[in-house]
Amino acid sequence: MVSEGTYAGDIGPKQAWELMTDNTRAALLDVRTPAEWAYVGLPDLSALIRQPLLVPWLTFPSMQINADFLNQVLETNVDPEQDLLILCRSGVRSKAAAIALTAAGFATCYNIAYGFEGDKDPAGHRGTINGWKIDALPWVQG
Repeated sequence: MVSEGTYAGDIGPKQAWELMTDNTRAALLDVRTPAEWAYVGLPDLSALIRQPLLVPWLTFPSMQINADFLNQVLETNVDPEQDLLILCRSGVRSKAAAIALTAAGFATCYNIAYGFEGDKDPAGHRGTINGWKIDALPWVQG
């Protein structure tokens, strides 16, 4: 379902896994920072015989939009016509990236709602309510 014509819409982590299972051309783009990939972990797509594409939406430590984002995505050799599932920590950066990539001509960009770690719980912690990790999807820690 398209949201206001800006990107393909939001899907949950389990829906993203199912889409990648059913569609061998679907790719997962993780737009978190290299520090997050190294210290928090990465989706493990080895059961699907794939690896996540890693391109940060924001540069660390300034957390400014990565001015070379589009070129770096294109350098991964992703086909703009294939389904692209975009993941960040909580679903905010990935939504912005999905909108930007759709505007740049990518056909089907989904935001993975809740991201890798999910929303904060009442104590302010992530990884307890929703997201890739809490949905018990495969992941590895660097």
